[in-house]
Amino acid sequence: MWTAVKVLRGLLSAAQSAHALKSRPLGSCTKSRPLGSCTKSRPLGSGKTWVRPSGFDTGLKTFNSLTKQKEPLIVAREGVATWYSCGPTVYDHAHLGHACSYVRFDILQRILSRLFGTTVIHAMVITDIDDKIIQRGWEDNVSPAMVASVYEDAFKRDMLSLKVIPPAVYLRVTDNVHHIVAFIERIVENGHAYATKEGDVYFDIRSIGHRYGKFVAAVDSHVEPGDSDKRDWRDFALWKRSKPREPYWESPWGRGRPGWHIECSAIASSVFGSQLDIHSGGIDLAFPHHENEVAQSEAYHQCGQWANYFLHSGHLHLKGSAEKMSKSLKNFVTIKDFLQSYSANEFRMFCLLTKYRSAVDYSDGSMLEARTSLRTISTFTHEATAYMKGQLQCSPVQEAFLWERLAESKSNVVKALADDFDTPRAVSAVMNLVYHGNCQLQPVSKVEGGTRSPAVFGAIVSYVRDVLDVFGIDLHCQEAGLVGTCGGLEAVVEQLTQFRSEVRAFALAHQDDPTPGTPNRPGLHPERRPLLRACDEFRKDLAPLGVLIKVCCWYSPQFEIPSTENRYVVLVFQDRGATSTWQLTQSKPGPRVQDEDQETSS
Repeated sequence: MWTAVKVLRGLLSAAQSAHALKSRPLGSCTKSRPLGSCTKSRPLGSGKTWVRPSGFDTGLKTFNSLTKQKEPLIVAREGVATWYSCGPTVYDHAHLGHACSYVRFDILQRILSRLFGTTVIHAMVITDIDDKIIQRGWEDNVSPAMVASVYEDAFKRDMLSLKVIPPAVYLRVTDNVHHIVAFIERIVENGHAYATKEGDVYFDIRSIGHRYGKFVAAVDSHVEPGDSDKRDWRDFALWKRSKPREPYWESPWGRGRPGWHIECSAIASSVFGSQLDIHSGGIDLAFPHHENEVAQSEAYHQCGQWANYFLHSGHLHLKGSAEKMSKSLKNFVTIKDFLQSYSANEFRMFCLLTKYRSAVDYSDGSMLEARTSLRTISTFTHEATAYMKGQLQCSPVQEAFLWERLAESKSNVVKALADDFDTPRAVSAVMNLVYHGNCQLQPVSKVEGGTRSPAVFGAIVSYVRDVLDVFGIDLHCQEAGLVGTCGGLEAVVEQLTQFRSEVRAFALAHQDDPTPGTPNRPGLHPERRPLLRACDEFRKDLAPLGVLIKVCCWYSPQFEIPSTENRYVVLVFQDRGATSTWQLTQSKPGPRVQDEDQETSS
């Protein structure tokens, strides 16, 4: 434990020293600036006041659950934010409700670090002893330690599969019981807790008066009937006496184990001391868990404000259900099962499309929206790259207009994220930039001279990739979802496409003396038309395998078919220029395009 604490404190010092050397790659943000002594405060109710901390302004505002409004995010050390989050109780597999909270806060930490130049020192507790863990051990006829070990490993694998950056350190409750005991002893000494004759220790709510109830309005206290051990019905357990067949540890009050709330206060304090910048968790943890954490920590440290900011994420609901996704309601989808149908990138986009504080409905429709958004971006970056390579022929673009849209998007993204991490607005700004880029990429079969503008598309693609990388989305393998292998696949597809283009070019070469009466394209070598059909079939056969060779469509008057009653207009489908472009796709394509080089359809 102490080794982990020393490492974290070393990271704090190193991060602060390195802050001056950090750059901000995605736009200029307000630099951290020192603020004077605390002068402003926010009333939280009777006897409860939030004091604006002294320190360094990160350049953004965030919604603070303590004040129920947006506040400037000020950290104690320049360029460093201390962040504690409640980890899982490891008695079963994590589900999408857990994933949504952890991914959302991972996105916030990435934004704070990458865009606003503030290194996040993140510690997370693993609750590896709990009533549910003990019960699961009885059901499976294994020790609680075995249950916790299995599901802790599963949780960490799930987080890696979702590309959640691990905290600086994971801290298990069972490794820190002796520190928790010492923490409780200090609270008792300070007059804020009491032991019962049975060996339980309770926090004394009355001892802190009206300071209790920072997240919800405090209610009148009374003693519950039949509960003579407690002085007040709101008092909660810091130490629970041992019961038969349960794990236990020795303490001044006898054998037992820690209560739920005390573990977070004791472990967070052992790492970060009496002052914490940010505490995060799901909104369901605000009361009573975080409320009790604050009461315990301030009673221990004898301070008026232990954590300066509490950030809470909204619940994940199955669409059509008013209940949150949870194991107890048996309405959950495990992360492992989810990833059989969708990718980690798609889930991140799903999270980005709603504010982190908002409740969000999960459904196939909402996931399709996320998938479509990513596909739109991926298609644009692929087309823009093809244009830069000279593989995609387009009409002249409005280069100055695109430079303006790029600068505008950069500004809008920073403004959105500085306003309580508003990712939906930031994604909208990126999608708007992609839209304008797509509008300029109008493929044509032939280009009659004209100036090309690859640089502006290079700048747009680089920026879009950088922004998504901040969010934890990697576009390079998005199309196929083949993380770790798509590089080799792309090389193979590129070679196949180049070979097909050479075959097409050979087949499309005109003969000097065209054969009279050719029904399709005059001037082509008749014996080479099977090669065109073979190229079409090859393209169609690749589509179900996830390789889409791009075509363009235009009206061709030379193929109008005269008729006494009407005139059929023919749309010709053809590869984009002499060199074909391609894209990897994830889902099955739609209906096959009927005709291309060799054929026409009415």
